[in-house]
Amino acid sequence: MTRRIQQRRSPIHGNGVFAKTAIPAETEVIEYQGERLTHAQADRLYSHTTESGHTFLFTLNDRYVIDANQGGNVARWINHSCEPNCRAVLEEHGKGNTKHDRVLIETLRPIGEGEELTYDYGITLEDRLTPRLKKIWACRCGAKACVGTMLRPKRKRPAAAARS
Repeated sequence: MTRRIQQRRSPIHGNGVFAKTAIPAETEVIEYQGERLTHAQADRLYSHTTESGHTFLFTLNDRYVIDANQGGNVARWINHSCEPNCRAVLEEHGKGNTKHDRVLIETLRPIGEGEELTYDYGITLEDRLTPRLKKIWACRCGAKACVGTMLRPKRKRPAAAARS
């Protein structure tokens, strides 16, 4: 699978992952790998990193997080975009052992040779989403519909009431 992609410098941010060849839509590209930590372990190790705007943690399920800082692969370099060409798909372990659930990165549409792979991180923080935190977690995707932050809103705003 990794013969289709390569890591290199990204115009979005730092490192990125690019298609070495054309990749069809709905194709599994790579598994997001790393050490499995409980949420409590991840909190102990990384609670101070909220202010960094950078993470290699991926929420796997209610119990576990994937820590790509430890045993991670090239998938950790796939950048965020508000108009992604890939998505993260959770594959649950068939026998119910949630520690063995997996996250697969799959294309949403055909990807051209040389195109950067991206997905929507949908980062959720326990902290209140202040303008300062939104700036720390700023999105640099450059998409027309960019929302300016990688952070997912805590709640949706109510729809505007119709006026007569």
